[in-house]
Amino acid sequence: MARLPTGKLTHLGADGAANMVDVGDKNDTAREAVAEGFVAMTTETLETILAGNAKKGDVIATARIAGIMAAKKTHELIPLCHPLMLSKVSVEIQPDRDLPGLRVEALARLSGKTGVEMEALTAASIACLTIYDMAKAIDKGMEIGPVRLLSKTGGKSGTWTRSAT
Repeated sequence: MARLPTGKLTHLGADGAANMVDVGDKNDTAREAVAEGFVAMTTETLETILAGNAKKGDVIATARIAGIMAAKKTHELIPLCHPLMLSKVSVEIQPDRDLPGLRVEALARLSGKTGVEMEALTAASIACLTIYDMAKAIDKGMEIGPVRLLSKTGGKSGTWTRSAT
């Protein structure tokens, strides 16, 4: 939860009850967030997915759609998140033969009163879970993670980018 300059959490009332933050007085600003996630798997599983031979169908296309759909439903999944009018959501999935596995990158964008970090993180997470679901019949040992924010722009806190450490 975010903290006010006073050090108090923004989502907790004086009595400790959880509350959705009132963003009504905030100005609309252009906001964007990018998150990533990884699904590590055996080389054989990666090759099966890339060849389009998974029994459940096109793993990458399905995971991309699932991630986009999830971003649009973030407020239904994460308590106290605001429903947002997203102007752009994209999910890109690329093979990473060094893992081996797939790297997911999700972008969420809007012009509004609150950030889109949770939407980008939700898109990346659900795309990774969908990859697992569609390929679990051939590799139950797949691992998901890390899922993390890469960057965000807009709002009072401005731009933030993950350092390359």
